[in-house]
Amino acid sequence: MNSSDRPAPPPHHHPGTDHAIRTIAIIGGGTAGWMAAAVLAKALGQQIRIRLVESDAIGTIGVGEATIPQIRNLNHYLGLDEHEMIRQTKGSFKLGIEFSDWGRIGDRYMHAFGDIGQSLGLSPFHHYWLRATQSGHPHSLWAYSLNQQAAIQNRFGPLERLGDSRLTGLRYAFHLDAGLYAAMLRSYSEARGVERLEGRVVDVKQHSGDGFIQSVLLENGTEIEADLFIDCSGFRGLLIEDALKTGYEDWSHWLPCNRAAAVPSETPTDASGKPLMRPYTQSMARPAGWQWRIPLQHRVGNGHVYCSAHLSDDEACALLLANLEGPALTEPRLLQFKTGRRKKAWNRNCVALGLAGGFMEPLESTSIHMIQTGISRLVSMFPDKNCDPALAAHYNEATRFEYERIRDFLILHYKATQRQDTAFWRACAEMPIPQSLQQKIELFEASARLYREADELFTEIGWLQVLLGQSITPRAYHPLADAISDAQLAEFLDHIRLLINRGVASLPNHHSFISRISANFN
Repeated sequence: MNSSDRPAPPPHHHPGTDHAIRTIAIIGGGTAGWMAAAVLAKALGQQIRIRLVESDAIGTIGVGEATIPQIRNLNHYLGLDEHEMIRQTKGSFKLGIEFSDWGRIGDRYMHAFGDIGQSLGLSPFHHYWLRATQSGHPHSLWAYSLNQQAAIQNRFGPLERLGDSRLTGLRYAFHLDAGLYAAMLRSYSEARGVERLEGRVVDVKQHSGDGFIQSVLLENGTEIEADLFIDCSGFRGLLIEDALKTGYEDWSHWLPCNRAAAVPSETPTDASGKPLMRPYTQSMARPAGWQWRIPLQHRVGNGHVYCSAHLSDDEACALLLANLEGPALTEPRLLQFKTGRRKKAWNRNCVALGLAGGFMEPLESTSIHMIQTGISRLVSMFPDKNCDPALAAHYNEATRFEYERIRDFLILHYKATQRQDTAFWRACAEMPIPQSLQQKIELFEASARLYREADELFTEIGWLQVLLGQSITPRAYHPLADAISDAQLAEFLDHIRLLINRGVASLPNHHSFISRISANFN
C-alpha cells in the first residue's frame, strides 16, 4: 500500500492544549459518508466523537458499482474479509474494463489491471513487443496480459504469481452494489461508536469572525456543532458550496457528457445456460456517449452516459433499453452532472468528499477511489481546530493534481478517436486538450515512452493500453530493445505467453468461484 492509500496513525496532541479536534460531523451518507466514517473511526479510535447526518428522504446516486484495485487496500486497513464483502454486497470480481467502438466502430480493447509482460533489463516490456511487431509478430500486446486473457475466458481465482517466474498474478478490484457496501460500512462504523442521525439539513451557521462552520440545523430542530465538518452531500455541496461559496472549476468543454440514465437488468445466461458473470466492466461507445455494463450476483448494472446537446433524454433511455442483455428490472433513472472539481476540497473547517468535491463521470471507475484518497489525505494531514491554512493548501494542491491527472486520462478516451459518424465524436476528435495531455501523447507517438508523474493514479501500463487500444502508434521504440537477437526475442515472448496460458488454464470459472464463496458462508 502506498502513502496515498494508507491512512496515517491517529494524531497525537500535547497534553494541556485545547486546540485538539473533539467532534466531527459528516453531512451525508452513501458510500462517501460511510467510508469516511469507517476510516475515521478506525484511525481515531474513541478519542473523537463522530456523528453522521443523513436523510432517508434523500436518495444516493448509487451508480458507483465498479472499483479499481486500490479499494483492496482500504478493505484490508479496515479488516474487512474480502469474501464476506463479496457476499454481503452481492459483488463480483473485476480484472479490467473492456472498451468497444471507442477508436473506431468494431474496435475492442481492454484496460486490464496488473502487469503486461515483464521488463527486460532497463527497458519496459512494450518496447520489445513493438520491435517484434515491426518484424511481423502476430500477437497483440494483450496476449501478454494475464488479466485480459483470464477476463475474456470468464475465469477468476486467487493467483499471486505465475509459477516460479517474476510474472505477477492477477490484480483485481470488485463490482459491488454501492448501497449494500455503504450499509456494510455503516454497520462497521456504528460498531465503533459512530452516531447516525436521521434528518435533513435546513440551515448552516458560521462563526462571524473566520467564517468557519459552527453548526448545522436539522429540519426537526436538532442543532449539531462540530470542530470539523465533512461534506458528503452530493452534487449540491451543501456546506462546501451553499455555505462556503467555494466555487467550481467546470471541465465540460473537455468531458462533454453531462447526463446518465441508469437501469438494472436481469443476469443473462451463457451458451450452457449458466449465469453469465463477466469478471470485467464493459464500456461501449454510443453515438453521443457510452454505455456501461457491470455484472453483480443478483443483477447487471447498466447505464448510458451522454451529452444532452447531442441526444435527448428519451433517446438516451431508448438506446440504453435496446442494448440490455436481459429484461430491465425498473424504469431508467436520470441523473444530471457537470464534470469538474470544487476549487478547494478543504475550505476553512470543511472537507468535501465524493460528489461534493467534484465529478468526472464513471468511465474509469475512479469515483470511489477518489473518496478513498481524499479520506487518506485527511487522516495523514489531520488538523487541530485551527485548520492551519498551509495544511489545507497542501491538501488542496494534492487533490488538484490527482483530479487533473485523472481528467487527462479520461479525456484521452474521447480525443483519441477516428470516429466521424456523429457530430459528438467529430467534436471530441477536434477539441483542444490540456497541454499536460498533449505532451504525453506527443512523447508516446515519438518514442513509445511513458512517464508517471509523482503519485498520479494511472500507471504507464494503463496509459499504454488506452493509447495503443485507440490506435495511437509510436514511430519508434527504445534502442535498448535492440540489444538481444531475434531468436532471443522470440524465445522471451513465447515463454511469457506460455506461462500466462498455463496460469489462465488453472483458474476456475468466475461464476463458479463466486458460488463457492457464497456456499462457504451459508
